[in-house]
Amino acid sequence: MDLVTPAPNPILPLQLEIFYIMDKQWAEKHKALEATNVKGGDEGNYANLNANGTGPFMLSSRQSGVKTELSLNPNYWGKVKGNITKAVFTPIAQDATRVAALISGNVHMAYPVPVQDWKRLDEAKGVKPLAGPEARTIFLGFDQIRDELLYSNIKGKNPFKDLRVRQAFIKAINIDAIKKKVMRGASVPAGLMVAPQINGFNSALNDRPAYDPKGAKNLLAEAGYPNGFEVTMDCPNNRYVNDERICQASASMLAKIGVKVTLLAQPKSKYFGKVLAQNNYDTSFFLLGWTPSTFDSHNPISSLMACRGGTDKLGAFNLGGYCNPRINELAALIQSETNQNKRQNMINEAFKIHKDEVGHIPLHQQPLSWGISEKVNLIQRPDNVLDLRYVNVN
Repeated sequence: MDLVTPAPNPILPLQLEIFYIMDKQWAEKHKALEATNVKGGDEGNYANLNANGTGPFMLSSRQSGVKTELSLNPNYWGKVKGNITKAVFTPIAQDATRVAALISGNVHMAYPVPVQDWKRLDEAKGVKPLAGPEARTIFLGFDQIRDELLYSNIKGKNPFKDLRVRQAFIKAINIDAIKKKVMRGASVPAGLMVAPQINGFNSALNDRPAYDPKGAKNLLAEAGYPNGFEVTMDCPNNRYVNDERICQASASMLAKIGVKVTLLAQPKSKYFGKVLAQNNYDTSFFLLGWTPSTFDSHNPISSLMACRGGTDKLGAFNLGGYCNPRINELAALIQSETNQNKRQNMINEAFKIHKDEVGHIPLHQQPLSWGISEKVNLIQRPDNVLDLRYVNVN
């Protein structure tokens, strides 16, 4: 197969990694030509309950929300270095129940594991925590595109369109307290939308405003909200490490500057079904995490920071609709620039624009936080992906 691009693309090999190929005839035969809608309503899509392809494992059975079983594909074209022939994935929503299942031996591996349970796993027999640095950045975002927020007591205008309000929010977040009390010291505070492992990261831009609740209150007053305002915050409760606790802590900090946050924490299936494009970005304030699949800064710049809804089709995961057209221009230039110095300068410019305008509030890079049986050997990837090809069970 030949790939022809309209311009040089230095990260094309990295981008190809996220493209998954389906058999055209199979998809046409079973009328599975459209992606599943995250809102639900099309559970009958044949591709939801059946699989095709040439991967290392085959789908043996699936009960949505209950259990998924995979078996080794005897006709796999590649090499499997692990020794497992069957894998069973069981969703366990509650953190405590998930950890208990690992300790009792009901599962060989569990993730994510709350960082506060690392000690518990260290002290239990036959299991251990498996931690490491992850390339995922956790951040907060706001609806900056609607003229009136969907979920707020402020009517007729959108407070988040005012830079001073966004600056107040980032000053109100005590990231060191979140690291110490919520993440038990295991997170890395962030000033950028990318982790140090990502190509294009610049430590000189990774600082963040100091915690300053008094200054935050003054900014809200200048913006016309001396008594704060009310807003609903969307948050997943089983997607990221301590995600709901992070949202609770953020809401508590914002309360100190007069912002009353109503927290809507939901399982990830309901959360993403609400806030993504398929449901018209139904959110006013939210928490999200992002690992660039290409491990290159172009990915978050084009997906999270670029204006959405344009002919360039960028910004698909820019849930809040932050927009500075210059970032879209830079995204196109970064994709085709082959001179490393020029490319890095463009990345720096995009990050600085976004940072100065508080397009989002970066919080931290979360740790990889898994729990495994001591019978298991596996590779822990920095993108938090479990690759069954490299799992051995003794």
